[in-house]
Formats: sequence, C-alpha cells, structure tokens
Amino acid sequence: MAKKFLYVIAVLIVLVIGGRIAFELFQKQFAAIALVPSAKFEAVAPLDANAYEDAGLWYSRPGIGTSDPARWQPATRSGAATPAKASRPFAVFFVHPTSYINRTAWNAPLANGGDPEAERIARIYLRGMASAFNPATEIWAPRYRQATFGAFLTDAPEGRQAIDAAYADVREAFRFFLASVDPNTPIVLAGHSQGALHLKRLVAEEVKGTPVAARVVAAYVIGWPVSTLHDLPAMGIPACASPDQTACVVSWSSFAEPADPSLVLDAFATTPALDGKAPGKEPMLCSNPLTGLIGGTAPASANLGTLVPEDSMEKGELVPGLVPARCAPSGILLIGPPPEMGSYVLPGNNYHVYDIPLFWANTRDDVIRRVGAWKPQA
Repeated sequence: MAKKFLYVIAVLIVLVIGGRIAFELFQKQFAAIALVPSAKFEAVAPLDANAYEDAGLWYSRPGIGTSDPARWQPATRSGAATPAKASRPFAVFFVHPTSYINRTAWNAPLANGGDPEAERIARIYLRGMASAFNPATEIWAPRYRQATFGAFLTDAPEGRQAIDAAYADVREAFRFFLASVDPNTPIVLAGHSQGALHLKRLVAEEVKGTPVAARVVAAYVIGWPVSTLHDLPAMGIPACASPDQTACVVSWSSFAEPADPSLVLDAFATTPALDGKAPGKEPMLCSNPLTGLIGGTAPASANLGTLVPEDSMEKGELVPGLVPARCAPSGILLIGPPPEMGSYVLPGNNYHVYDIPLFWANTRDDVIRRVGAWKPQA
C-alpha cells in the first residue's frame, strides 16, 4: 500500500474538511492519531445492476437542473478569455476525490442521504473541478461508497477491500452511464485523487479492447500518479502528446516552488502500477495543462484562468495569467512561486486540492479542442 503518498492525501483531506488546524500539530502527532477505522470491516454488498437508475445516486446528470454542482460557473475577472464552445455534443463521466473521513466505517454510506459532511465536501469538489468540463452536453458524476481515507493508511486487507468496494460502485455507475448516453456521442473520462485511482482501473478493465475505446476523447487522470511504462499499456491508450490528440491520457500533480515532492515520488516508485510492477525511478506522466503537451514549460501568460476560491471553497473567481506550468524531470508539475489559493496547501508546497482549479480555463479549452479533433471510426 502506498503509505507515504496516501499520508499526503489523508492530511489533505483532514485540512480541507477539518479547517484551520495547523499542520504542525499533525506533523508532530499524526502517527499517534488513529486514522484507520477501528470498526470491523463489513463486506459491502454489490449494488443492484439497475441501482444507478436512481437519480439520487448522482451528484450530476442530465435533468438535475440548477442544483447540479458541475454546472456551476465561476465569476470572471476582467481580461479573462471568452469561453469557447464545443463543436459537437459530448458526455463526461467524472469521479470525485475522497470526501469521507469517518473512521467508524471503511466505506461511505449511500443510504438516507449518506454522510452529511462527506456529501457537502463532495459537492464543493465538483463545483471546483467537474465544472471545468461543463461545456459538455452531459456531465455524469456518481455518488459512490468511497473508501474512507484511513483505508489508504494500512496494509491490512480491509484497506484493499474498501478500495475495491468503492471501485465496484464506480464501475456500475459507468456501465449505467454508457447505457444512457447515445452510442454515437464521444465521451470524456475524468477524476481526481481517489477518483483518478478508480478511473485508471476503469479504463483498463472496462474500456480497453472494447467498442467504448473508440468513443473516448481523453481520460483526465489528475492528482494521482500515472506510469507511462506500467499503467498506460494496461489502460490501452497513450499519453496525450499533442493538443489535438484524442484517445489519450492527461495527468499532472501540482507543486509550487521550492517544492518537496519526496513523499509522492517515493510512494510512486514503490507502489505496484496496473501491471503489478513498481515504477522505481521512472518519471511519472506530466501533461502540461497550459500547452496540451507532455512535459515542457509555459509562462503564466498562457494561463487563461485560475479558479481562485474563497476560503470556504464554495465560490471563486477566474483569474487569468496567475501561474505558469513546468514539468520537472521527475514528472511533478511546477507552478512557480506559491500562489494565494487558500488554506489547503500541503507541506512541500503540494497544491493537490487545486490541481484542476489552477488550470481551470485551460482544462476547459483542452477538452473542447480534443472534442473538436475527435472523429468517429468508420
């Protein structure tokens, strides 16, 4: 289990959900705080095959209306680029990151509205992240029995079981998504953090070698390491090497400078990828969100708009030209001096929770460009 990398993610979630507790407190006492669930693991029964017919199991889907968090639009500061429009209809399947921190259970509940705080945070994540994909004709973002973050901090089998249970829900939601969207409509897959972890596996198991692969515009696997040698072959699609390439993977993990990504890099090096092998010293995939290329450098002037949130993270403003992007040899994405984004920056200048907001407008335009370049197979 990738303890070091997931400690970072766990602390992130504590900071995001717990508020302004100084990280120094966690830095000194983290090992002494019991974050792994104390409850016995209760096997999660598979959902019924038609469970996702229930609109209550979706944060976002057609027909939800003004309460759909993915359809939120930020305010725009003067000078921001006018949003482009997609040239054709397309659908997005988005898997949200971890929002459940309760240690009384290994997986988040779905019944009776779920855990109120986890639901609230998930909606905030969707407003800030999935909204970058809202030029789509349809956005589908499922509720799922996500693994509590303590599941990532143990080598006990319960942790793996909780993650597998969460993935099983995502898989069922994806199957319903495919059954619901017109089969001629191109699709975009996206996820962040735990959501990106599930998305990698979903592409490998549910897309590779199937007719669905021909419909994939791109897979945005953000905030979770992707190995070019050990993940991408298992996923069956390459990294996006040009701005208009389709059927490819986009991935980055953001750090301001001076950066200390050692925890993430150590965990990436030692954690088995989709093919079961650890990447070792191999660089992780770094897509440059300002150019649409693999690697390279782009100035802040190329940034069409960073979504700078209020501290509650429930509202924000789109600010152009705020941060640059440079892929380091390790595969970490460097964004220059620390921008003021709020209270939830991790030690080492890790901007994990802001991976998509930092490049919100460019992500939106990247999707539109790739959708325009997508061509149906004859």
